[in-house]
Amino acid sequence: MATSVKTAISLHEDLFRQVNQTAKELGVSRSKLFVLAVQDFIKKQESQKLLAQINKAFDDAPDTDEARLGTAMQTKQLQNLGDEAW
Repeated sequence: MATSVKTAISLHEDLFRQVNQTAKELGVSRSKLFVLAVQDFIKKQESQKLLAQINKAFDDAPDTDEARLGTAMQTKQLQNLGDEAW
């Protein structure tokens, strides 16, 4: 079981009131609300990092040889189909 660590944070009064109200509405402690919020934030950050990695992997456009090969493959496929009725 993980151990808990206490920490102190400073909030503007308006935000503090919103935190208290939200915790009350959800039926959780203020500490639990902060834990949930931080977990959600970290999860979103990890998702954004993963998306950035995926986008980077697919970011490279085909070079001239790849584009030429793709066009040749399409032409060959069309020739193979001929007048095939679908």
